[in-house]
Amino acid sequence: MVLVPTPRNYSCYFLIIRAQSMFLALQSARKLEAQLDEHMNSYRRLVSTKDDGTQAELDSAIDRLLKQLKQVNTQMQAWVTSGGLETYSHTLTRHMEILEDLNQEFYRLRSSIRAKQEHASLLEDFREFDRTRLDLEEGGGGSQEQALLKEHASISRNTGQVRVWESCFLCS
Repeated sequence: MVLVPTPRNYSCYFLIIRAQSMFLALQSARKLEAQLDEHMNSYRRLVSTKDDGTQAELDSAIDRLLKQLKQVNTQMQAWVTSGGLETYSHTLTRHMEILEDLNQEFYRLRSSIRAKQEHASLLEDFREFDRTRLDLEEGGGGSQEQALLKEHASISRNTGQVRVWESCFLCS
């Protein structure tokens, strides 16, 4: 039997449609949360590796899923606050807490990955500087050009040390 809305059963029909919509939204929220959980597990593993290409893809995928989940939660919240579906308020609260937890974990992991990348970049810069210095020192020779390059490397090294000491002094 198909329920056709008439003036007599309109409120019943309206509640059934709202309940179906809420059920579909809950299904969608659960599906998005499961996808986010999979992506977050991959993102956690990424913290211990150095695959930058995967990180950018995961960043955008997780960000997109978080936005979709927020939209679904907002939609459910509108249905709950517009009346008639108070029984779903506890479920909505749970889904909103899950979204908040996922957001916090994502931003924490992303900042951790960025800190690791920055640290690796600084180490690579230092290694490159050290290689250049060694190349100049090993080059030896008596040419004036070599002497100027050595002096430049020495000045750069000393300037870097002064900057480190200045930053340490300013921070304390």
